[in-house]
This record gives sequence, structure tokens and C-alpha cells, in this order.
Amino acid sequence: MTSKLRLEAKQVPFVLGIIIFVIDQLAKGYITASMHLGQSIPVVKDYFYITYVVNPGAAFGIFEHQRLFFIIVALLFVAAIVFFRKKILKENTLFQWGVGLLMGGAIGNLYDRLQNGLVIDFFDFRFWPVFNIADVAICIGAAFIMFDVCFRRGVDDTDV
Repeated sequence: MTSKLRLEAKQVPFVLGIIIFVIDQLAKGYITASMHLGQSIPVVKDYFYITYVVNPGAAFGIFEHQRLFFIIVALLFVAAIVFFRKKILKENTLFQWGVGLLMGGAIGNLYDRLQNGLVIDFFDFRFWPVFNIADVAICIGAAFIMFDVCFRRGVDDTDV
């Protein structure tokens, strides 16, 4: 029983990545099916809207129309996660969750680029570029990893 539970716990980062991907794609599917491009629906007037836009670049629209570059980077990133999976699974939970979130977000936006050539965005706070669930997962995952790398102090770490 213990080994089975241990095996399942080791799959958490990868399962988390799949969950993020599925939620991201369900939300994007709902947005594209129920709204027309450019439509904006107020959720909290003057603060938060659901706005259907497409992004031909990366975060904040940088590197517009570099689809092939982003596809290659995402594929290399996912390949690196698969290649280093045993090493990742030896890291602590925060690092593993960060990798899972990054992976799910990367695959979510990769899928959009492969399907449409563009990424579907919809969270609109009006003072920030419009973004999606995959973008949130990428940012939180990167923050988890950075926090872990910067602040983790274990018995094998040194202050050098």
C-alpha cells in the first residue's frame, strides 16, 4: 500500500500539468464557442472583464508572429521535463508543483499555436494585457521554482 501511494504522489507534477491543460482548453473552448472575437463582458465593471482576444506572440504580445519559435521552445521544454523527470521527482514538492504548472501552461498555449497559430486570451483587468489560464499557471509555476531555488536550504546546500 505504501509503495502504491508513493508512486501516485510522484505523479503529482505530471497530473497537475494535465489538469491545467484540460481546464485551460475547456475555458478557451467555452470562450470561443460563446463569444465573438473582441467581445468583452464585464464581470466587475471597470475592473475585470472576460474579453475574447487572440495573441500572435508571447506574454504581453512580445515577439509577435514567431509561431515556429514558440512551438519549438515549448516542445523542447516538455522534452526536457520528460528527460529529467526522475531528477524532478527527487526535488521537493514546491519545485515539482512549479514544474507541473509550467508544463500544463506551456502545453495549453502550445496546443493553441498548433491549432490556430494564435493563443486565445480572455482575462482582462484593463490595466494589464489580456491573459489566460495557461499564462497564470506558467507565472505561478515559475514563481514556485524561483522561490524554491532562492530560499530552500537543505542539508546538501551550502552558503558559498
